[in-house]
Amino acid sequence: MRDLLLILLLLLIMSLNLFDLYSDLLHGTSTWHISVEALLVIATAAAAISLIRKLNAQAKSLASTKKQLLEANQNFSNLSAEMVTARHNYSASIHQQFNQWQLTKSEQEIALLMLKGLNFKEISTVRETKEKTVRQQASNIYSKANVEGRHEFSAWFFEDFLN
Repeated sequence: MRDLLLILLLLLIMSLNLFDLYSDLLHGTSTWHISVEALLVIATAAAAISLIRKLNAQAKSLASTKKQLLEANQNFSNLSAEMVTARHNYSASIHQQFNQWQLTKSEQEIALLMLKGLNFKEISTVRETKEKTVRQQASNIYSKANVEGRHEFSAWFFEDFLN
């Protein structure tokens, strides 16, 4: 907006100088004075043209950036949809494995909380049980999954993603 006002001001100055230059020519003003005013008109016109070009370049750049942003948002939306599908499929795979191991409902809840990174104390708080109970159920989970502990249990689900 500021650049547009500046362009309008430059065009006004140029117009007034052109009018003054025409008036000076009619009155026979000195060549030196007419030359200075002509240079002023040319300089003002050059500045206005330069600003107009700058505004056009900025408008094109802004349009290009807007287009890229829209494309990026579209790609993100597609990626988000793919991620939702992948997350759903992964969750289904986890639950299928829990069923194959014949985990009870509470063992499945604890197993999911362990996969989410909660420690035994946090799990006991969330489930409103004793930490000792959570530890015992975790031990049952490891036994049914045929793994040594929590890290091997988590790694069992993430190993395929790393290969």
